[in-house]
Amino acid sequence: MELYAFKPFLYWGGVAFFLLCEHYFSYRAPTVPRPRRWLANLPLSILNGTIYHLLYTSAIVALILAGQEKNTGLLNAWILPDWLKVVAGILILDFFIYLWHLLTHELPFLWRFHRVHHCDLNMDVTTANRFHLGEFLFTGLIRMAVIYTFGISLFAYILFEIMVNLSVQFHHSSIRVEGWFERMWVLLFVPPFLHRIHHSVRIRERDANYGVIFSIWDRLLGTLITEVAQEKIVIGIGSHREIEQLGFWRLLAMPFTRNTP
Repeated sequence: MELYAFKPFLYWGGVAFFLLCEHYFSYRAPTVPRPRRWLANLPLSILNGTIYHLLYTSAIVALILAGQEKNTGLLNAWILPDWLKVVAGILILDFFIYLWHLLTHELPFLWRFHRVHHCDLNMDVTTANRFHLGEFLFTGLIRMAVIYTFGISLFAYILFEIMVNLSVQFHHSSIRVEGWFERMWVLLFVPPFLHRIHHSVRIRERDANYGVIFSIWDRLLGTLITEVAQEKIVIGIGSHREIEQLGFWRLLAMPFTRNTP
């Protein structure tokens, strides 16, 4: 639990670090003023993080501890070294988040919420947690179901949460990364160039590259796209191109307005 208490400091430390990197090693110039986007993105991050913590943190920890005490879950039924259970737990959680991410694109009801994330007109580290509160709450329920079913350990879950935060901050950041590093990183993980494709205004490109920590699920299930001219990528979705329509309150109302591509 001491590691979990440190998690918010890691998250906001990551935000500060990547904002600094974006300042000195920017990948591309913003097309709209950063403060206008941040006035929506940062309040969403704070709202989501606060409510998620209040609703889910204690419940998830209690669920994990109860599962360990009663020896429930598939991983608890297998005789495996503890380190292997941790690795398996992280892989399982990441795979189900990949599947959930895919469903948020494929199911119109879920896309209503997820398009809040995709309608950001530029990408930077503040985009990483720009989600509608409803999607955040759905995601918490998915994680609880996976944790209960597979018997994920507390250490594996906390490590996964930290890895997810740092991963999404990295691959949403508008930072200039050496090509050789991204080519190596993409063999297992998600680099910025891969997720930049996912935020393309082109639907074919947007409906690909769903990986969060690992790129292997996209590779195995045929949803990986890499050969896209990065300099031609336009970020966002075609139906929401006016920054005036993308303020904090408009984003909260977006799932309940007309569902467009």
